[in-house]
Amino acid sequence: MFYEVLGAIVDVMTTATPPRPPRATTTTSAATPTPPADAADATTADAAAAGPRRVFDWRLRFAALALIWGFSFLLIKVGTHGFAPFQVTFGRLFFGTAVLAVAMVVRRERLPRSPRTWGHLTVAAFLLNALPFSLFAYSELTIPSTLAGICNATSPLWGMALSLVALSEDRPTRRRVAGLGLGFLGVLTVLGAWQGFSGLDPAGTAMALLASLSYPIGWIYIRRTLAGSSSSHLSLTGAQLFLATLQLAVVTPLFTTVPASFPVGPLLAVVVLGALGTGLAILLQYGIVAEVGPTTGQMVTYFIPVIATAAGVTLLGEQLSWNTPVGALVVLVGAALTQSRSRTPRPSRTPRVSRRTAARQP
Repeated sequence: MFYEVLGAIVDVMTTATPPRPPRATTTTSAATPTPPADAADATTADAAAAGPRRVFDWRLRFAALALIWGFSFLLIKVGTHGFAPFQVTFGRLFFGTAVLAVAMVVRRERLPRSPRTWGHLTVAAFLLNALPFSLFAYSELTIPSTLAGICNATSPLWGMALSLVALSEDRPTRRRVAGLGLGFLGVLTVLGAWQGFSGLDPAGTAMALLASLSYPIGWIYIRRTLAGSSSSHLSLTGAQLFLATLQLAVVTPLFTTVPASFPVGPLLAVVVLGALGTGLAILLQYGIVAEVGPTTGQMVTYFIPVIATAAGVTLLGEQLSWNTPVGALVVLVGAALTQSRSRTPRPSRTPRVSRRTAARQP
């Protein structure tokens, strides 16, 4: 559920901190400019953020990440059985921030110092954390966790549609436009549009889809405002989660009351949702992206709805009609097409020119 945040920050930081060019080997070559000290520090910190990546193979960590994020929707559902949605979201952000705070202390990371960065992170915290997490929690009061997980998979579709408008460098292709249309056809299949969406709560479904839309909006905002930041991935995300926690700390008392009891099951679900589903998952994703790249790292997107559906059906006993898995498969295929990039054409070879032909040329 947090992959859009990671994709945005990875994209921004990749632009902000390019790799250091190799040193010149001869004295006759021009001096190569070196990155500023802040960029070098950020690169070193990001390498440290990847953690001990050789302890476990990246495929094992990839599978663990898919399981953690896939089960997040089940944990949200269980958490709302004992607490209000805002309380579930606040607990999730609190424990997730705590995990990242410990990681930052261990790795001696520093929070961003620029007021401008903090201002933009406040907006990003709302769009990428506070708003979508709360909407998913409220949506699962009335819709199954399986449907919430499938709605979450539409985020790449929203992102592709918005990027065509907001990002001039993101050019449409026939494949990506076809993927967009196919993906939304899959959404209509999941919702059973030919039946008039019968059996589904319109408000809950709309909140889940709106939560998925909020992610790419936040991604575009970060890409436009934080490109060039010298802070590390961990520093930016830790500050962002901290700000989102503060936002929920203000909102939650206004709309909820202190729980009369703290049932073990829902409380444990909220703790696991925050510590594992938000905090640890971010650290795992950073290590995977650092090792195999963001393209492979973000493929976890396509496993989340499958695991969420399996968890909801087997552990919560949620009903599953034929159109749900079929539509989910169509959504995933469409999302995959929207993320595809056209191959860069190979440069054509310069034809050999004979001496006789060259002599004829002006």
